[in-house]
Amino acid sequence: MSRPKISVIGAGNVGASAALKLAELELGDVVLVDIVEGMPQGKALDLMQMCPVSGRDVNIIGTNGYDETEGSDIVIVTSGIPRKPGMSRDDLLSTNTKIVKQVTAEVAKRSPNSILILVTNPLDAMVYVAYKVSEFPKQRIMGMAGVLDSARFRTFIAMELGVSVENIHAFVLGGHGDDMVPLARCTTVAGVPITELMSKDRVDALIQRTRDGGAEIVKLLKTGSAFYAPAASTVEMVEGILKDKKKILPCCVLAEGEYGINDTFVGLPVKLGRSGIEEILEIKLTPEEREALHLSASHVRELCNRVYELGEL
Repeated sequence: MSRPKISVIGAGNVGASAALKLAELELGDVVLVDIVEGMPQGKALDLMQMCPVSGRDVNIIGTNGYDETEGSDIVIVTSGIPRKPGMSRDDLLSTNTKIVKQVTAEVAKRSPNSILILVTNPLDAMVYVAYKVSEFPKQRIMGMAGVLDSARFRTFIAMELGVSVENIHAFVLGGHGDDMVPLARCTTVAGVPITELMSKDRVDALIQRTRDGGAEIVKLLKTGSAFYAPAASTVEMVEGILKDKKKILPCCVLAEGEYGINDTFVGLPVKLGRSGIEEILEIKLTPEEREALHLSASHVRELCNRVYELGEL
């Protein structure tokens, strides 16, 4: 039986880090694509030379074209310009819409049965662009955001309480932006809601730090944005799909009536399996949580409308 084929479009920090983790987990053979001549080839060769040390049997190739991606099971799209200090995710809209549109057309043509995972910002709008361009069914197109935002929330809670991150389960819903919706009520430490372990002020402060999590790293790095955690979050989704884990993760998906949201890509809890998104789970929200989720979804709709105004779709 042949190994799964995973193509990573964009061999920068996020793409290369994802390829590294994919190889270490032996999830499949990897194709690393980038427009910069020699760069994906060099990184792929370096990763291949890591495999004997790690004891991993996978093939990793780098290329400047798309022909090598043909027949991919999963395509991860990280292409685009990263944020710089002072920029919001939304500031990237025009440039990254053009890039994602072109990339999606190339990969969809060669791998019409693949599952697409978008990582490029502004995330929710880019998933929408890829959905429109690829014409893939909604089960096979999704965005990585909720896994990362939840990981950030879990990190800050663990730091605050001095406990293992493994004890913490968190859910962050909504768009990947300043109005994301971390659900404190559904976030637990060894099964105990965090609302019982810290004051509302501390919970609110950690929620705000989670919302600012990407910007905090951008400000510190000065020349780019986060990449280790986004890459690891993306690979967790890939693993859930390829191993048919039926894992419940918050992902950016097309809502068609769930939570009262229609025709909008937004972060919701989903069950991931071999066919992609197998189910959107509807958990009971408080009126405040529901209102926050709808506000976040309305912001995503505004971004998608701007994509149309740019004349890109």
